[in-house]
Amino acid sequence: MSATSPDPQALFPGKHFISTVLEALETKTAMSGTLARRYLQRAAMAGVIIGLLYATYYAVVAAFASVPVGTTTLQPLGRMVGGFVFGWALVFIYYSRSELLTSNMMIVSIGAYHRRTTWGRALRLLGLCYLGNVIGGLFVAVLLRFSTLAEGAAEEQMLLSVEHKLDFVSSGATGWVDLLIRAVLCNFCINLAMLLVYNGLIKDDLTKSLVMIVAVFIFAFLGLEHSVANTVLFSIVGLREGIDLGLAAGNVALALVGNFIGGGLLIGLYYAYVNDDSRWLRQQQPPA
Repeated sequence: MSATSPDPQALFPGKHFISTVLEALETKTAMSGTLARRYLQRAAMAGVIIGLLYATYYAVVAAFASVPVGTTTLQPLGRMVGGFVFGWALVFIYYSRSELLTSNMMIVSIGAYHRRTTWGRALRLLGLCYLGNVIGGLFVAVLLRFSTLAEGAAEEQMLLSVEHKLDFVSSGATGWVDLLIRAVLCNFCINLAMLLVYNGLIKDDLTKSLVMIVAVFIFAFLGLEHSVANTVLFSIVGLREGIDLGLAAGNVALALVGNFIGGGLLIGLYYAYVNDDSRWLRQQQPPA
């Protein structure tokens, strides 16, 4: 490299992020293989955390919605407070080292780009992670089914949300596109937060936590679509009131596709490509 060559760190500032993700992928791949049962348990814990915090979100919204202000209520404020509370779900998942499907979409995509995993192994990891998330969410749903925690106003808010989410599917192509876009933006926000957490520039835990909270707040307040959160919500409502399984499955399927585009492609593959210095390094080699 000549004295006038640009600094590789300036040209490819995300190399630390990529290396951190690839290290995390090695651990996840090993666990999902020889330690699959333990990996499933770590994924189930993420489902439990999502279930508890998502139920809390609706309880907070319901509490504020019960406060009259003139001809309206404080429900909009409740959605803001609830979104902030729900934002802690990602913090709890990250610091408990639990496994969440949507952030793993980014990780396996980067790994596949750098040929540190195959798409077959990546899909196996994602499938096992989603299964664990569902098991954890279903566990919370069963507990709520046999308690009074989700009764009354909180349950009404959940029912309204489920009706809105299923309407995307039943309304045809327009609703499908709307749902898909919401799912893309949802996981774009989630994995943008994880990029900031992994890139090594943020050193303190408070800032990392705030980054994750804000990302989830955006998704909750704007009504974006998260495949795991939707699965857990449908499980809670389905066990209590019943649900149209076909529409629920359609919602989750579209959310999965959108989440992968937002997190796996727009964050994972995008940052893997723009921080790939292999071709540039070859060009810097002096001719033989």
